Amino acid sequence: MNNIFNTVYRQDYLQGFSNGLNPYLKVDENQNEAYLFGFNQGRLDYERINGKIEYGIPKLIVTNKVLEDFLLAGMLGISINDDGYTAFQIDVISKWYQSGIEKYNPYQSSYLLGILEENGIEII
Repeated sequence: MNNIFNTVYRQDYLQGFSNGLNPYLKVDENQNEAYLFGFNQGRLDYERINGKIEYGIPKLIVTNKVLEDFLLAGMLGISINDDGYTAFQIDVISKWYQSGIEKYNPYQSSYLLGILEENGIEII
């Protein structure tokens, strides 16, 4: 790996990483080392939470943002809907949700729900 503090290297790496997160894109072998390394890292990150691409691309793609939403749902004691996710994804999601449940504070949850209701936001 080259110097990540080099601006050009970093830009190529980040471009490759973001393309690697897209399961529909194939790696372009004609790219430079930084792009290829970033692409492989992005693909590993995608497969860590969605499963191997060779097993198929799921209907719903899990991202870190989605996982954070499930973590927050667990922290607030809100039930979750896991329809449309694969068994692999549900396993990953359940770990994040469980982590949120472990941090659940009923007083914090009721306080937040009160604020949301005051602003016309209803949690179902």
